Amino acid sequence: MARGCVTSARLGVLGEILVTVSAVVLLFVAYELWGTTAVTNGAQDDLDRRLAQQWSSPAGPDRPDTSAGPTPTAAPPAPGSAIARLYLPALERRWVVVEGVSQRELRHAPGHYPGTAAPGEIGNFSVAAHRTKALFWRLDEVRVDDHVVVETRQTWYVYRVTRVRVVKPNDVWVVAPVPDRSRSRPTTAMLTLTTCNPRFDNYERLVVHAQLVHEQPSSAGPPAQLRPGPGA
Repeated sequence: MARGCVTSARLGVLGEILVTVSAVVLLFVAYELWGTTAVTNGAQDDLDRRLAQQWSSPAGPDRPDTSAGPTPTAAPPAPGSAIARLYLPALERRWVVVEGVSQRELRHAPGHYPGTAAPGEIGNFSVAAHRTKALFWRLDEVRVDDHVVVETRQTWYVYRVTRVRVVKPNDVWVVAPVPDRSRSRPTTAMLTLTTCNPRFDNYERLVVHAQLVHEQPSSAGPPAQLRPGPGA
């Protein structure tokens, strides 16, 4: 009887430990999904304010305007610097995009793949983001013919989604100037969005390709794709 009582006691303690560990894991997952959202949203608000200040300041020799695309003499944006706003009208979401795709740069923002095209430029403007609630969590809801809008200091660019697919993590050709034909010379302006797939894992990549269909100066106001429809 004594040994049985000891064994039962040990099993009871083990059970309590397992319950506690499970609770901690669930709390961690909940924090990763929802707790970090407030932090990311706050970081995005700060990036948005800094971007607005940057765009309201006159461009000059010490402040080159690279937001409308690089020039032969323009220095590339510094890693982590805000470069554009990205809108997904179908999801009613928008973010400030920063330069770079390291863990530091992607922590609270979508990041522009260095070396890929600038917004509106011939080539493939490519952007990555984590699959978190505050970032590309719902990217799988984007459909062909949806629009993606990019705002720079001088120009609004409207892209139409042409393909949504899932690839392997090492399929880096999806951000090539011409996806699927990495050695081809680009003739159109494209946009590519990438994130982990499926949710809670990273053994695949979800990829959205889009092609530039319209552009207009910032002075004209937001494009029609961002304006509320009748009755909105």
